[in-house]
Amino acid sequence: MIQDIAPSRLYNSYIKTDICEGDFLLCFDSEGKLLTDTSGDRIVFPRYENEEQLSAVYAFSVDEDRYFIVLSEHRDFGAGFEYKGLRTLRDSFGGKELFAAFTAYHLWRWYSDNHFCGRCGGKLSLHGRERALVCEKCGNVVYPRINPAVIVGVIKEDSILVTRYRSGYSHNALVAGFTEIGETLEETVAREVMEETGVRVKNIRYYKSQPWGMAQDMLVGFYCEADGSGEIHMDENELKYAEWVKREDVVLQPSDISLTNEMMKLFRDGNI
Repeated sequence: MIQDIAPSRLYNSYIKTDICEGDFLLCFDSEGKLLTDTSGDRIVFPRYENEEQLSAVYAFSVDEDRYFIVLSEHRDFGAGFEYKGLRTLRDSFGGKELFAAFTAYHLWRWYSDNHFCGRCGGKLSLHGRERALVCEKCGNVVYPRINPAVIVGVIKEDSILVTRYRSGYSHNALVAGFTEIGETLEETVAREVMEETGVRVKNIRYYKSQPWGMAQDMLVGFYCEADGSGEIHMDENELKYAEWVKREDVVLQPSDISLTNEMMKLFRDGNI
C-alpha cells in the first residue's frame, strides 16, 4: 500500500526548524496540484536554494530528507517541473515520493483551508511549538483534521460486493463512506453498506487501516458477511455499479497502493 515504503521511514513529528539548502519543497497551486518533475521513473521535487525568500513550514522527513510546504509564491524552477494532480501521479508512480506527495497534500489542504478563526474571525498564524494554527485575537488553537472513513469487503459465500462510483475514481472499489457524529466504525460499516447497496451485514471484523492524504482520510478496512439474501438495491446517485463478483472474476485496480485493492486481492486469492 502507499504507506509501505520500507526500508525508508516517514518521520511525521513536528519540528520547529528553518529551511536549509537542499531541503525538498512541496509547492501546490490553487487547485492542489503539486510541482514535480515526472520525466523519469520517480517523482522529483524541487530543492531549496539559500538565496530564495519564501515562506515555508516543516512538514515531515523521509529518512534523512526534509520536506517543507511552501505557503508563499515561489519562483519558476525551470524545464521539467510542472504541476500535476495527485490522481495523475497515482496512476504512474509509487514509492516514498508518492507517499510524500499524498501526505503533503493532506497538510497543505489544512493550511490553505484555515486562514481565519472559526470562533472569532481573527487571523490564524503558525503556532511555532507544535503543528497547529493559533488565533492572534482570541488564542484559539486549531489542529490538523483527519477524517475517519471505512472500506468494506462484504462477502456472500464465494463472492464479494464490488462497486464503482458514479463520478471520480473509475475503477473497481468496495463500499466506502465517512463516519458520522456519534457512530462507531462498525455502525458506519452497517449503515454505509445499507445506504449504498441495500444489503444488511453481520460478523463485522477489522482488517487494517491506511492514511489517505488525497481526501484527508484515515481509511479503516473491515470485512463482513451479507445477512440474508444479499439482494442489491443500489443507490444510483452514489454508484453506477454494484454486483456480487466471484473470486476468480475480481478485477483489481491498476495500482497496488490502496487498501481497497489489497482487500479485493486477498479475497480473490482465497486468503479471506
